[in-house]
Amino acid sequence: MPRYRLLIEYDGAGFVGWQRQDNGLGVQQVLEEAARRLDGRPVTAIAAGRTDAGVHALGQVAHLDLDRVIAGDKLRDALNFHTREHPVTVLAAAPVDDEFHARFSAVGRAYLYRILNRPAAPALDAGRVWWLPGDLDAEAMHRAARALIGHHDFSTFRAAQCQARSPLKTLDRLDVRRVGQEIHVIAEARSFLHHQVRNMVGSLRLVGRGKWAEDGLAAALEARDRTAGGPTAPPQGLYLTRVDYP
Repeated sequence: MPRYRLLIEYDGAGFVGWQRQDNGLGVQQVLEEAARRLDGRPVTAIAAGRTDAGVHALGQVAHLDLDRVIAGDKLRDALNFHTREHPVTVLAAAPVDDEFHARFSAVGRAYLYRILNRPAAPALDAGRVWWLPGDLDAEAMHRAARALIGHHDFSTFRAAQCQARSPLKTLDRLDVRRVGQEIHVIAEARSFLHHQVRNMVGSLRLVGRGKWAEDGLAAALEARDRTAGGPTAPPQGLYLTRVDYP
């Protein structure tokens, strides 16, 4: 049974997240129904990461197995034909060997969080950024973020419903930069805890507002207690931008 790797982008607004669920439409369901119409049987799509409701993707990776052999570009176009009513696009498709697994073969994941920092609310980017009017010190946020890089117990930035067996993770990159009227937070690691990026961004906002000193993030990390961290940033500013493989 041939296996195919898909590179996908989607607007997470209106979805209950990646995963197929009973309480609404998931991105996984959209792709699986498109593949079923193409293959004539139920198909399971496995993603590199299960994004939450409202979270977007520029570079999600998934794999699926079909009963038929089909060229990558034809598979891409056929799936896009069947997903055209939804904000889900397959950017590329290619055959891979049976050992490839979108989730377990991944060696790195990258996220971007977009904060719109201006007095006026977004019009075109509504639902795609976190609007924060008022002063935000991006340089202080960046300096504070340095404390989180490396191998740590990230319990402070872990959601209560996180199913990971351990709170220990290695954060390879956490950069904060101002890009025009936006502040971008870039996070890279092999894997993340549930809500880890959004919880780190929520705490960084407190530094940017001057409510926390720059060493406040280090103190929160050391506490290993979710109540020591800042609030969870909303999902609409978060994008899965890249998944890395060997």
